Amino acid sequence: MVTSFVVMSRFFRNPVTSAATISTRLHPGDYQLSLPFDGRLRTFLVHMPPQVLDDVPLPVVVNFHGSASRALQQRLFSGMDVTADRHGFIVIYPNGTGLFPGQRRFLAFNAGGCCPPATWNNADDVGFTEAILSVLQEKTLVDVRRIYATGMSNGGMMAHRMAVESPRIAAVASVAGQLAVTCRPSRPVSVMEFHSVDDPTALYEGRKARQLGGIRVRTHYPPVQAGIDQWVAHNDCPPTPVIGETLASNPGSLDEGQTVTKITYGPGQNGTEVVLYRFTGSGHVWPGSPMSLPLLMGRATTLIDANEVMWQFFSTHPLS
Repeated sequence: MVTSFVVMSRFFRNPVTSAATISTRLHPGDYQLSLPFDGRLRTFLVHMPPQVLDDVPLPVVVNFHGSASRALQQRLFSGMDVTADRHGFIVIYPNGTGLFPGQRRFLAFNAGGCCPPATWNNADDVGFTEAILSVLQEKTLVDVRRIYATGMSNGGMMAHRMAVESPRIAAVASVAGQLAVTCRPSRPVSVMEFHSVDDPTALYEGRKARQLGGIRVRTHYPPVQAGIDQWVAHNDCPPTPVIGETLASNPGSLDEGQTVTKITYGPGQNGTEVVLYRFTGSGHVWPGSPMSLPLLMGRATTLIDANEVMWQFFSTHPLS
């Protein structure tokens, strides 16, 4: 249960600000906030763009980090603040949970089949995100028809879960994280997925769970196409996609040997679409960001800018 809203610090710019001294409205800038929820003090970051005005509601994008990561890393890795400032939307970066309360690193979200320790703790991350959105609406004007979710890996899976379980989410775009829950939302939802067939971490063909002593020690998630097919069926999209031209890299470039193909299903109910950007040659990365650990995550790709692509997608799919 939500009991209060505490400002921990306005990081990178100002010293710690107490709840008693913060203004009613959030102003342009970056905030680190905490929220008591479900027996833990949960934390999250908020980026407010320069376009904040007293009488103009702004869209919101919730951006979930990957497993064993945290909100600040996702903020830097995705580089979404720049896109938010360009187009005028608020970004929320939630922190997942660790094995112990108060843990600040190696966090995860309970996205269904993925990932521990959030799955072991049965963390209510949908409820936590809903609580963040409720509090945000008390602190600034939010366009309630334009609330979206994205995320990396486990965070992308969490975005899928938000689309399934939250009536507030208008559309989602997952990066390297497939659907890991049963697709039974109460309404049609537009979905975008960015995924490489050569992803060494969130395998394109999925992975089965492994049990040890009655405890799931390895995450479970289905193939990317299986999740796409579930969304296509749920949204009543045409089963045969429109396959766009394959974009190939230039010889000698950072992306040499890589390709990306846009695959679109739609329109479905209420104009919904299901879009898959299928990469080859790149790894477990955020498209458009040069950041990567090649030996662990595979090669980065800049063939497209995921932030710009997903924002254009979001812009055409408000809550119906």
